[in-house]
Amino acid sequence: MIKTSKEKILIVDDDQSVISTLSFLLKKNNYIPIAAYTPEQALQFIQEHQPALIIHDMNYSRQTSGAEGMELLANIRKVDADIPVILITAWGSIDLAVAGIKAGANDFINKPWSNQRLLQVVATALELRVNKQSLLKKELNRQVLDQKYQFSSIIGKDEKLLKILTTIGRIAATDASVLILGESGTGKELIANAIHQNSPRKKHPMVKVNLGGIPGSLFESEMFGHVKGAFTDAKSDRIGRFEMADNGTILLDEIGDMDKSSQVKLLRVLQDQTFQAVGSSANRRCNVRIVAATNCDLHHLIAENQFREDLLYRLNLITITLPPLRERRGDIIEIAQHVLTQVCQRYDLETITLTADAQLWLTKQNWPGNIRQLTQTLERAVLINDNDELDVQSFVDSEHISEPKSSSGDAFPVGSMTLEEMEQSMIKQSLVQYSYNLTQVASNLGLTRQALYRRMEKYGIKV
Repeated sequence: MIKTSKEKILIVDDDQSVISTLSFLLKKNNYIPIAAYTPEQALQFIQEHQPALIIHDMNYSRQTSGAEGMELLANIRKVDADIPVILITAWGSIDLAVAGIKAGANDFINKPWSNQRLLQVVATALELRVNKQSLLKKELNRQVLDQKYQFSSIIGKDEKLLKILTTIGRIAATDASVLILGESGTGKELIANAIHQNSPRKKHPMVKVNLGGIPGSLFESEMFGHVKGAFTDAKSDRIGRFEMADNGTILLDEIGDMDKSSQVKLLRVLQDQTFQAVGSSANRRCNVRIVAATNCDLHHLIAENQFREDLLYRLNLITITLPPLRERRGDIIEIAQHVLTQVCQRYDLETITLTADAQLWLTKQNWPGNIRQLTQTLERAVLINDNDELDVQSFVDSEHISEPKSSSGDAFPVGSMTLEEMEQSMIKQSLVQYSYNLTQVASNLGLTRQALYRRMEKYGIKV
């Protein structure tokens, strides 16, 4: 989705061939290229030409440390704190590119670059700047947002939520990669859907991938596909998830649960959106918008050497952090009433309402499982109770029934179950007890999330 306009773009590089190639490409796509060969000349041209975007290399002499590029970036930020800056780096200098992002660059491209990828990065950076400037002038208002965007599946008027919806409105039309953070059950998939539905890609597929449920040995086949005969069970060609999402959006859910080997393979395809199917030597190209989601602390995982820092900076051009439900209590009743309407429609029931005491009780709960837990609590209360009105006792009764039974004796009498049956039962009980919050379930069982996923897959337990 590359849009172009007569914007001035400053190219800074001491290599004449790079300047010529980029200038030709930009001019062909309706931009106005301006060439600078030294950092000093670049700073002078920023003042004289006021470019809309800057693309610059990291080295301008025989040095390869990137110090000159970092110094130029710092000086650019002193002149203009908001102008988009895209760095040119070699594949082997990813650490340097990450340092540049931390220092204020908007994105980076690798040598040799894909022309399509470069133009996409340029267009995205320019669109984000324009949209940010226009939306900063508007007051946060749910009614105004609903008139302009499709947010019908997202319920609430909390100020934190309105800021998130405003951000979605600002970025949806671009190709910017988005990282959605938040506790389990906060609605990360709903936000991903909203980004897709409000983008020019909405007529194309949105493919959702739960990366925590894909073993490392199957990652390439699942994500990139395979050709017939690539391995023993490959009896026909198979299209991977990236190819399925071509021209659309791919949601990489549970991104924090990937193993390091899979992270490297994902990073490669994110660099230039090309990949090879398993068993094929031909490069395939895909045009996808990347949205990733996780409830993990990725910076903590990076510190523990479990997640690649360069992958994080490929994913989080825009980061959206969802607040837990306990931080937007004013939205709880509106969400609850929306859920009740859906439940009644699903089970063909008459309208069910909440008493004033029940509403107060709902707003006072901490909801560690967030919207997912609230939804399950309401649905369970509707199914357990026969009334057309739910009061506090309705929820107390349904919670009592949902609790796993315990006894003073052995939970599993010797000989009554195999070890596998005991493990399966414990997982199911923990899922109910912790309202399907997989992080808490894994912690309670002494497992990692990846190990929990593998066991759930083994026993056919679906959430």
